[in-house]
Amino acid sequence: MKKVLIANRGEIAVRIARACRDYGVASVAVYADGDIDALHVQVADEAWALQGERSSDTYLNIEKLLAVAARAGADAVHPGYGFLSERADFARAVLDAGLTWIGPDPATIDALGDKVQARHIALKVGAPLVAGTANPVSDAAEVIAFAEQHGLPIAIKAAFGGGGRGLKVVWQMDDITELYESAVREAVAAFGRGECFLERFLHRPRHIEAQIIADRHGRVVVVGTRDCSLQRRNQKLIEEAPAPFLSDELRQRIHDSARAICAEAGYVGAGTVEFLLSGDDTLSFLEVNTRLQVEHPVTEETSGIDLVIEQLRVAEGLPLSFQDTPVPRGHSFEFRINAEDAGNGFLPTPGVIERFRAPSGPGVRLDTGVVEGSRVSPNFDSMIAKLIVTGATREQAISRARRALAEFKVEGVATVLPFHQAVMAHGDFTAPDTFAVHTRWIETDFAEQVTIAPRSGTAADAEVLRTFIEIDGKRHDLGLPAALLRGLSLNQAASDRDHSVPAEALDPQAVASPVAGNLHAWVVEDGAAVEAGQVIAVMESMKMETSILAPCAGRLVIKEQPGRYFEAKALIGRIETV
Repeated sequence: MKKVLIANRGEIAVRIARACRDYGVASVAVYADGDIDALHVQVADEAWALQGERSSDTYLNIEKLLAVAARAGADAVHPGYGFLSERADFARAVLDAGLTWIGPDPATIDALGDKVQARHIALKVGAPLVAGTANPVSDAAEVIAFAEQHGLPIAIKAAFGGGGRGLKVVWQMDDITELYESAVREAVAAFGRGECFLERFLHRPRHIEAQIIADRHGRVVVVGTRDCSLQRRNQKLIEEAPAPFLSDELRQRIHDSARAICAEAGYVGAGTVEFLLSGDDTLSFLEVNTRLQVEHPVTEETSGIDLVIEQLRVAEGLPLSFQDTPVPRGHSFEFRINAEDAGNGFLPTPGVIERFRAPSGPGVRLDTGVVEGSRVSPNFDSMIAKLIVTGATREQAISRARRALAEFKVEGVATVLPFHQAVMAHGDFTAPDTFAVHTRWIETDFAEQVTIAPRSGTAADAEVLRTFIEIDGKRHDLGLPAALLRGLSLNQAASDRDHSVPAEALDPQAVASPVAGNLHAWVVEDGAAVEAGQVIAVMESMKMETSILAPCAGRLVIKEQPGRYFEAKALIGRIETV
């Protein structure tokens, strides 16, 4: 293995490029139009354009990725996390092209990526499981039948998904149809497949996971545990390692179950086995993520093991550099720095980062995909960086985290930093002898007021002007950020972005886009009668759906059609009173 194509973007692409350099192999970055000057493009040894803006045209386009690998002379592919990382068809395509796939075998991805089949494997090895459907459901009626049999709450889960996409928790019977359809849409958008299955949802559970890595010499090792309970809308915000407040017996059961599931599946590479743990210590297998996790740094910091380099070793057929579960060395927290306004319902806030001053000092690590001046795109995930803080004890790590969070300054886009500061001052999370946080703690127990973050309001220009340049008689394609050419007549045709009047400047009957993003669909027809607060449309921003509610009762007048990008508060419709 001499040159690795990184089929990803952002901080994980930066992380992999650095590991490649440490390991002594070259790295190749790829980029969508809006990422032409992104940090991962600058850090890698070389970078190639995918020529497109949205995921489907770029980081999810297998044909384009393999074409770049061939042109760049790459002999291996690392998928990172998200995008194509858990797609067996991508792994097979990489292998069929004669390249090394840095991940589990395609058959293993199929077996464990299918959450229903993963449940079957877990049952076979005796791992703990809550009640669920044996196979994916075909419609909302089956969801209703399951809820009537097992009671609420229940979880509707994408069979081929992960990371919280395509996962909806049902608390009321009346919401089943809407949530089922939303789960299917999110699953199709994120993973290309919409099948969903059902499970009984444990009330106020913790989210515990075991990091594993396995080589081709028969060794499957649990590297450590993590607690990832601090979530919003099933998206993790803070993770820590090792998982605190577990008995030795329970921790051993997690280790044993994770190891058995992966061994049964013939697992090779890095992966994570996830569990839910209820307040009465009921443990239930959740899923296996057949890839590197976002939160892998906390395990690296507490184990002393570079998991990405271990992935590279395993892909080359080498044995793991260690044999047994390491004894944890201290305690570590990871804070996901998302471009979301925690004081305004965690709404995504794409835009340009005007100031980025990261903390430093003892115990502080920053994995970032941005720098000052970087553009945060509405077309991709909202996470821009990860702050990892480690101490000799959990108490010391908490103190260092408070200091590091206070030092961290980001301007131009809103971030969740104020929320993280509030959590690290909350007794439910930081008490020395108890841990009261669960996966719905933010929605049910967290009552702190987080200040709405100031923003510049500057629109982010994602366009790339493509032309060509001739060097020594040879034609080369040339792509330039449109921002460099702003004001020149050459750029007038480069952008057709929406410049709608902010709806807040209009009357209260205006229907406004709640976030910057793409208008996915209207769920009621033009001219239909609607009630105040009724869901009338769906926006898609940073891979998540946001409902648009009718501001008042009346007749809907649709002014904009699905498929276009709109800034936050843009006028897209109006409610005419009868």
